This record gives sequence, C-alpha cells and structure tokens, in this order.
Amino acid sequence: MHRLFPEIEPYATQQLAVGRVHRLYIEECGNRDGLPAVFLHGGPGAGCEPYHRRFFDPNRYRIVLFDQRGAGRSTPHASLEDNSTQDLIADMEVIRKRLGIERWVLFGGSWGSTLALAYAETHPERIAGMILRGIFLCRPWEIHWFYQEGANHLFPDHWQEFIAPIPDDERNDLLTAHYRRLTGSDEIARMHSAKAWSLWEGRTATLLNNKSVVDFFGSPHTALSLARIEAHYFVHDSFLSADQLLRDAYRLRDIPGYIVHGRYDIVCPLQSAWDLHQAWPQAKLEIVPDAGHSAAEPGITHALIHATQELAQRLAGGSSP
Repeated sequence: MHRLFPEIEPYATQQLAVGRVHRLYIEECGNRDGLPAVFLHGGPGAGCEPYHRRFFDPNRYRIVLFDQRGAGRSTPHASLEDNSTQDLIADMEVIRKRLGIERWVLFGGSWGSTLALAYAETHPERIAGMILRGIFLCRPWEIHWFYQEGANHLFPDHWQEFIAPIPDDERNDLLTAHYRRLTGSDEIARMHSAKAWSLWEGRTATLLNNKSVVDFFGSPHTALSLARIEAHYFVHDSFLSADQLLRDAYRLRDIPGYIVHGRYDIVCPLQSAWDLHQAWPQAKLEIVPDAGHSAAEPGITHALIHATQELAQRLAGGSSP
C-alpha cells in the first residue's frame, strides 16, 4: 500500500498579481529540475493543504501548488470578482510561463479535475500527463444530486444542518437560497450559510468519518471561501457550456491519463468518472472499492501515488513499474 511521501517544505514561494484585483499564492517543492506537476485543489475555493505536496516523489517531481482566486492564501479572500473558469485557465498559463515550464503534469481532484479538464482541452499541447480524482463534470444533475435531491437520502442527519439556515418556503431551490445569503450583506447569515454548506461537503467526503477532513472544511476561513465561490460557480453553470468537458474530451486522446474514483463517492458519483472514461478511453480508470470522495482515504491515496510513480516512469522513457 502506497502512503504519502514524507513531509516537505517549499523551496520557493511567491505572490503573483493576476487580473485587476487578485494575487495568487504559489509554491514550489521537490526537485527544481524534476518533472513539473501542478496540483489543482478542489472546491472551487478550498485552497491547498500541506499534505497535497506529498503525493509526488520529491526526487522525481518539481511540484507546483497554487491557491486559486479567492482561496487559501490568495487574496482577496473569498472574492467573487473576476472569478470564473476562464480566469483560472488564464491564471494557469500565467503561472506556467512565469515558472518557465514548457509542459507539465496536471493533478487534480473534484473541482480540481474539472479545472484540469477545462485547461487541458484548451491547451492540450502544454500537458505531459494527467492524474484526476473524484471526477466532477459540473453538469446540472451533479449539482442537483448533491445540493437538492439525492445525497440527502444517504446522509439525512447531516442534511438537516445543511438546510437549517434556509426557511421552508425557499427549500425548493437550496443552491439559490444559500447563494443569496452567501452574497448578502448580513454577515451573521453569511457565515451561518457558509458553515452549513462547507460542513455538508466535509462530512460526506469520506466513506468513514475523518475528523481532520471535517475540521478543515469547518474552519471559518475555508468555509467562507469554499461556500461563496462554489455557489458563485454553480449558479453560473461553472462558466461551462452544456456537456463541454465530455464534448471536447477528444482533445485529450494523446495525453497519458489516470482516472481514480471511489466506488462510494457521494459528493461526485462514479457515473461521472465512467462517462469521462467513455469519452477518453485512452486514460486508465481505477475504481477504488472501499473509498468515497476524499484524497485522504487510504485506497485513493494509494492509487494516486501509484499513478504519479507510474507516470514519471513512463515519461522518463522506462517501462511501467
């Protein structure tokens, strides 16, 4: 069973100005001359965590992490201004050029898989390989499943806390109701909604309860950016056209790819990984039999690290381990 690599600190960090108001936090770890890989965090709005550095062999990889607009250590915190999928794709190009990278590996889970697909389908010539986890294609039924009708039947106890900030007469459209509070001027209502929204995701992300995952989602800093930015994206269909990511998946055909998905993923049902694999059959699909959504689950961690190791070997010209 593969486990995370030892803890590692960045050898370089910077704040990069993008657009009119945003400054992105960027860090680099591992081997300065290694295979470049960029970690794309979830949400949108969740930000990076220290353990995200540890999916990559630091002797093989030049590991790039950045907090997307409004998330983590990027500023302004939880900002929705100039914050769209197209903005994030443009930011990745600015980062790639700033760091002098010709082609890089994309590693992303949940929303990170969405952004990876959108970027790769826009700039396939810049991709050396892709490792995706917990596939999220941002289709209307996926949003409806998690925020209106579906997942609530599996977690009715946690669902009660998610809907608690919303009056009965607004519960026919919970996404819009939460968005109204998350973008409103009432600070108490905003934080009440943000905490309920974020904890709903944290509590449903793992097959078995994981306190560290719930604590991360429950922290006020994470909760506010996650809830505000997710709701902002989802009410705008994630700034994607209908079935865009599947429609344009043919552009990935020459890219080495890995798709890792938990069998019991409630946040992003397995159907999305299956549909992506049908559109991108060249990628290797691994269904982890004893896992939900989170990258912190042992089976998911094992599969992701196996993929980073195998991909590094493939791109170095060696045989797969």
